[in-house]
Amino acid sequence: MPVTVARFNLVAPGASPAELGARYRAALEMAAYADDRGVTTVQTEEHHGAENNWLPSPFAFAGAVFGATRRVAVTVSAIIGPLHDPLRLAEEIAVLDLLSGGRLVTVAGIGYRPEEYEQFGVDFARRGKLQDELLETLLKAWTGEPFPYRGRTVRITPRPFTAPHPLLLVGGSSRAAARRAARLGLPFFPSAHLPELETYYKELLVEYGTEGWVMMPAAETPLLHVAEDPERAWAEYGRHFLHEARTYAAWQSGGVRSAVKSAATTVEELRAEGVYRILTPERCAGLGLDSYVLHPLAGGMPVEEGWRSLRLFCERVLPGLAA
Repeated sequence: MPVTVARFNLVAPGASPAELGARYRAALEMAAYADDRGVTTVQTEEHHGAENNWLPSPFAFAGAVFGATRRVAVTVSAIIGPLHDPLRLAEEIAVLDLLSGGRLVTVAGIGYRPEEYEQFGVDFARRGKLQDELLETLLKAWTGEPFPYRGRTVRITPRPFTAPHPLLLVGGSSRAAARRAARLGLPFFPSAHLPELETYYKELLVEYGTEGWVMMPAAETPLLHVAEDPERAWAEYGRHFLHEARTYAAWQSGGVRSAVKSAATTVEELRAEGVYRILTPERCAGLGLDSYVLHPLAGGMPVEEGWRSLRLFCERVLPGLAA
């Protein structure tokens, strides 16, 4: 059966605190509904200082999802590693791993927005070294044993539920990210379909004498919305997908590569491009993908429309995928 994902980044341009609160609660209700019907993963992510209210606290959201669900995994893809205090992050992930019974998956990247580093007073030029320190510290911290850290001896408790440690992947689209993952014997999560980078990572595993594996997006990984009438849905709601696409395009400049990167400037261009797709249940079920990523609240999508998409997916797409 394909992997099925409900993605939430809680974007809502111009929303009031009351509106955001209602949106957050709706996302938790959607996660619980998806969990009851067999969706395998809830995915969330981290960005800071965005005018459109992009979720900045993925672990808080993950904890709420775990409290509302019983089986679904939560993938945080990705955290901006250098913005986190390594010891505090080790504690946060350990507690979530215990609460969830091992359902947390963390992808650690280094980000690509200098303004996020500026906001927290972190040197963007040192992000690689900071990421190395973070990952090395997490692995030591989760042993529960004392270890040296910045000139002192520290110990992190409690130990996580998952042995030898919670699932931690190194994300990125660079050779440096692949080297970092291979050196530490951590799984590698390329941010786009990059077979050459997978090959490089596997060569490095041999060189370092470590073990690891790759979780890479397929060549075709569209973000999906399900509707009875896609024409109407594009006309009424396409602007929400375009808002998210344009936000990503503004952030992901230069050599940043991503499975959801779009060059579209209009709804019509976005529709033709295929990164975002609005499909009938029948068309969606017939895609034949390895993973189905539903994005019910994309770009400030009205909550009621998000519910329609999720229900159509769970009631009319998911049963066919499980057959």
